[in-house]
Amino acid sequence: MSKGDTGSVETTPRVYGAGHKLIGKNYVTADLYAKVTGQAKYAEDFHAEGMLFCKLLLSPLPHARVKHLDVRQALAMPGVKAILTSDELPPPADTLTDNGTVIRANPKSERALTMEPLYQGEPILAVAAVDEFTAAEAIEKIRIEFEPLPFAIDPLDTLRPGGPNPRTDGNIWVQSPTPPAVVGAPPPAPPPPTIGALKWTEAEFADAKYGRLPMGKTPDEWSYGDIEAGFKNAALVLDETFVTPDTSHQPLETRSALSYWQNGKVYVHTGTQSTAQTVPAIVRWLNIDVSKVVLVSEYTGGGFGSKVTAGVSLIIPALLSKKANAPVMMRISREEETFIGRARPSLLGRMKVGFSKNGRIIALDMFVISNNGPYDANGDVPTSGRIVSLLYQPEAMRWRGVTVLTNTPPRSAQSAPGGLQGIVIMEPIIAKAARKLGLDQVAIRRINCPEGKAPFGPEVKGKRPYATSAFLKEALDRGAEQFKWSERVARTPKRIGTKVRGVGVSLSCYVGGTVGFDGLLVIKPDGRVNFQSGIGNLGTESVIDVHRAGAEVLGVPWEKCDVTWGDSSKNLPFTCVSGGSQTTHAMTRAAYATAMDARQKLKEIAAKRLGGKPENYDVANERVFRKGGGAGMTLAQAAKYAIQLGGIYDGHEVSADLNRRTKASAAALAGQGLLAAAKDNYPRDGATFSYIASFAEVEVDVETGKYKIVDFLAYADVGSVIHPRSLGGQVLGRSVLGIGHAIGQKWVYDPHYGAMLSTRFYQSKPPTILDVPVDMQWAALDIPDPETPVGARGVGEPPVGGGCASILNALSDALGDEIFQRAPVNADTILTSLEAGRPMQHPLMAHI
Repeated sequence: MSKGDTGSVETTPRVYGAGHKLIGKNYVTADLYAKVTGQAKYAEDFHAEGMLFCKLLLSPLPHARVKHLDVRQALAMPGVKAILTSDELPPPADTLTDNGTVIRANPKSERALTMEPLYQGEPILAVAAVDEFTAAEAIEKIRIEFEPLPFAIDPLDTLRPGGPNPRTDGNIWVQSPTPPAVVGAPPPAPPPPTIGALKWTEAEFADAKYGRLPMGKTPDEWSYGDIEAGFKNAALVLDETFVTPDTSHQPLETRSALSYWQNGKVYVHTGTQSTAQTVPAIVRWLNIDVSKVVLVSEYTGGGFGSKVTAGVSLIIPALLSKKANAPVMMRISREEETFIGRARPSLLGRMKVGFSKNGRIIALDMFVISNNGPYDANGDVPTSGRIVSLLYQPEAMRWRGVTVLTNTPPRSAQSAPGGLQGIVIMEPIIAKAARKLGLDQVAIRRINCPEGKAPFGPEVKGKRPYATSAFLKEALDRGAEQFKWSERVARTPKRIGTKVRGVGVSLSCYVGGTVGFDGLLVIKPDGRVNFQSGIGNLGTESVIDVHRAGAEVLGVPWEKCDVTWGDSSKNLPFTCVSGGSQTTHAMTRAAYATAMDARQKLKEIAAKRLGGKPENYDVANERVFRKGGGAGMTLAQAAKYAIQLGGIYDGHEVSADLNRRTKASAAALAGQGLLAAAKDNYPRDGATFSYIASFAEVEVDVETGKYKIVDFLAYADVGSVIHPRSLGGQVLGRSVLGIGHAIGQKWVYDPHYGAMLSTRFYQSKPPTILDVPVDMQWAALDIPDPETPVGARGVGEPPVGGGCASILNALSDALGDEIFQRAPVNADTILTSLEAGRPMQHPLMAHI
């Protein structure tokens, strides 16, 4: 550290998992050696005999219609084996839920190929050839003529009177009401949304000329409390506009895929966040039976929400393979990943916030617009309101929002979707209010912190929903102490020469878990325990970590446990998608339920063999034994007896409440030992969220505009810690993802041509190791959530908003409140704004 740094290093290392042998303890994961030695096989590492290579023809225009297409010269080239166009794609399939509800396919949703591209870079056709050079050369020989159509890359442009529509039939999604229920029939599903047009008046756009976000009619809004009374009684009212960036997910592994057909089944090798849940997506995209799909995804090089269930583009090599009767590899370039690989939508937000003298938020009027891209609406807009209402607990609040379609690449959930944007819009206002009211930055956040079963969002059936728990005040207090907040704030002078220091703090939270999924394990006759895991192996280690909760319940050493993952043909259970930070919470619950099922069966087997009642027995140390001493047996012996007994003990009979996928997997594993399969039916009072308090210090050179992050700490409230090393990686890694939104990552477009100018890393500028402090710090409370048996909540997303907003708040502490009104903050923004004494970037324009 440089001279003057106080540091934020804890002198005593934290010990997690008190009272546990496995939970809260570090260990070497089963996949670690494969990853560090290069033995791990990602999609592009697989090869098949006679494999062809696929290349895509992408649209050069943001919105167009293909008028003429001639592929004859390309097909005549030696080595070209097949060309796939959109008219060869199967029609989108309906989805049947477990309760019998039919979800109708939306013909307006994204497809793998199209003859009416809705953004620059959208795939139009694909060529399969003996090598990539031949496929690329064939693309050049295709003659294609486009009819340009009106386009909009900025949501405000299409909302203006007479503004261009990004799709021929409008610029927003319109949802029709769900039909009434019929007695005796499955619950009805809402019809697919349609596209409509929304235009605001010139009068509604009047505020735009003053740099304030215009607030016209929106299709969605809610409120609670009396906001007008709150504003009337407020000691301070701020009305601020802030714009967050559009950012590509850009995992290091692009969405490459290998596919081939064998014995009537399609085999797909690709990266996904959710192995078990991606199979139904492939079934829907290819419109085939689930028994005809085998997905192999042992390792995935990151996702951040872009690969929740992989992506529709994976059907391109599958269909080309069927057409060419050969395996097909589709390797996606970095530029192609930028187009088809998904992105976070920017939110344009306007907040009118009323504060009491002590900093309490007594009224909040929140208005947001999302730049959604051309396809299915993302949930960032509504989620932003719910997260802000939970995190800052305003006494009265109104939320309004609209998701606007544009001719830019498709969006999807990116770590803390909607949450990051809402927090980043709100946090600079709180920082500004603290300075105006003469309050400490930690104190103003503490008085607004959620606590206990904190309410959030609007009323549902006359009552506001609430969180299962919140210990964020404790995290904020401990974080401030570890970061030495008071010492940093009191340090003088803030400026030495051209260098000025600033400190910032931010609250952050996001959804932390779901319920209702299945677990599956087999205790083998050799005494080993095999856990079946349908979780994707995307780098978070939850694919393995969650099963340590089951091993803890069974009293089995981890070295006697095996985890099967990454191949849908290996009998995986019904598992949550790895998105929304739900995996640790959802699947530790399922693992716990399954291990408890195994314990009960072990006790019953012991009672049958050794006499007495099941409740007279206990399970520990790889044995089931009579309480108080006496007869017992090893788990290996019990597994052998389970096979002899059959029925419920070896998996030939399973619980009726299991998902049909789990039942099929259990049937395939039946007879191999003691089989336990259970659904998470544990109660939960409230919705699960996790929380972070983030602290940062920056140093800005006001002569050049360049700044660096001097120090950073994130303190987590995520329930029981399952795997400290993995948790720390998530807390700091996702903080860095958020920091990227503050310091440089964004899209840039040519507004005249609707063309993206930031298609490579060096242009979109995601953060690197050179952008973060040498010694970033993290810690966790390790307070169990009371509404889940293991006490654990998810962690992947809460750090993101705090990472971004703490940097922004540190910058405003160093430079003042009139320097920036949008993120990221670059050196030129700082220099020009300091010189002018006001923010010099355009306050509302998209993609600058």
